[in-house]
Amino acid sequence: MLEVKNLVASYGKVQVLHDISLHVPEGKVVALIGSNGAGKTTTLRAISGMLIPESGSITLDGQSIGGLPSYEITRFGLAHSPEGRKVFPTQSVRDNLLLGAYPRLTGARERGDVEADIEHMYDLFPRLRERKDQLAGTLSGGEQQMLAMGRALMLRPRVLLLDEPSMGLAPRLVQEVFSIIARLKRDNITMLLVEQFAAAALEVADYGYVLENGRISVSGEAAMLKNDKAVRDAYLGGASSSH
Repeated sequence: MLEVKNLVASYGKVQVLHDISLHVPEGKVVALIGSNGAGKTTTLRAISGMLIPESGSITLDGQSIGGLPSYEITRFGLAHSPEGRKVFPTQSVRDNLLLGAYPRLTGARERGDVEADIEHMYDLFPRLRERKDQLAGTLSGGEQQMLAMGRALMLRPRVLLLDEPSMGLAPRLVQEVFSIIARLKRDNITMLLVEQFAAAALEVADYGYVLENGRISVSGEAAMLKNDKAVRDAYLGGASSSH
């Protein structure tokens, strides 16, 4: 489904990613874990076109998307729910969801029933229904996270990139976000998940990759990584050590 091979990416003269290769199979959840500054967000930004890779290949369903601008990549069915949520603060909740469907509304992707999908988002995230006419900037952090996820899902993506969906949320809301991710998994949504809570990420994921200093150090089935002593000691010792 999503294939990244030998990806190299930099910010200016600072190389951040060194020959990253990873595979996200259809209908599976793949977790990308690692400490702050390891290159997790950079990986997602390179995949979604927010950062142009220097070399390597990125393919979605066999189609090369590496180096394309973000708006073109969405046409192939890749949606990105970014770190820090990035909702449109002066637009209503409903309008934010509609903006997620923009490629469908303009014919860049198959339209389908946009209104039915908005209703589905309200079912998935009941608080968004209560707040549908409210400006997104007035929502709580947890509500904004749900809106960012809902907006990405409005693309009807083939692959969903989730960058730190639990960041800054209260523990109760973190649980809620992960139960939604588990529900999306049951619906066979293909996901690449970057997450600071490594234990929770590996709990919901099928496969995992550990990123250290811009390189993949360990990869394998999530259950295997959970039982790997080095991974456990470095990332699964509790919330404080998984940052």
